[in-house]
Amino acid sequence: MPASVRRHSIITCPLCGFSREETMPLNACWYFYDCSKCGGLIKPKTGDCCVFCSYGTVPCPPVQAKRGCCHG
Repeated sequence: MPASVRRHSIITCPLCGFSREETMPLNACWYFYDCSKCGGLIKPKTGDCCVFCSYGTVPCPPVQAKRGCCHG
């Protein structure tokens, strides 16, 4: 992974608007995310590989490194 890859992203729940900083894994994606405020289970938007790419301030590390989607 290049040194410029950022590991932290602020994810915002599309259901209630709550935001929280999360640490992203380097070699995997989070397809599901449980909002700690409303309890909603969110999934990525169509065409995105993970919730960070859809609802985060920074896309996931594989996308940042131009390796493409985590789900093949």
